Amino acid sequence: MTKPLTVELRGEREVVVTRGFDAPRDMVWECHTKPELVRRWMLGPPGWTMPVCEIDFRVGGKYRHTWRHPDKGEFSMHGIYREIEGPERLVVNEYYQDEESLVTQTFAAHGKRTTLTVVMRFSSSQAREAAVKTGMTDGMEQGYQRLDEILTANT
Repeated sequence: MTKPLTVELRGEREVVVTRGFDAPRDMVWECHTKPELVRRWMLGPPGWTMPVCEIDFRVGGKYRHTWRHPDKGEFSMHGIYREIEGPERLVVNEYYQDEESLVTQTFAAHGKRTTLTVVMRFSSSQAREAAVKTGMTDGMEQGYQRLDEILTANT
């Protein structure tokens, strides 16, 4: 059964997010690495769209995501793929505004289930605090609920 996201603040600079999915690891991996799938679920709260979802999926390749809301405007983030060990591990440098973080995602297989662990290491404790205050983990869970729907439709 799908488990809701859990959040752990570790040390002064890390946020660790863990989420279970009722789908095989290969499917969860694919939904995190293919732009046509990412733009369907990585949206956060209702009303947001992702008009830009560029992914050059290779070590040293770049990605860019831009979200837009009719009343709240637009924001973007981008990054560089540092490690790709499909379908187990993905490491990126992520840039949002003037902040950089190191994001490591691990995809653990448990039969036909997958546990995703995301470790976000921010450049400072202040950067972590600012990110947490945005409600990012609430938006992540809303996106993961959309991902659950995509995974269920394809299993």
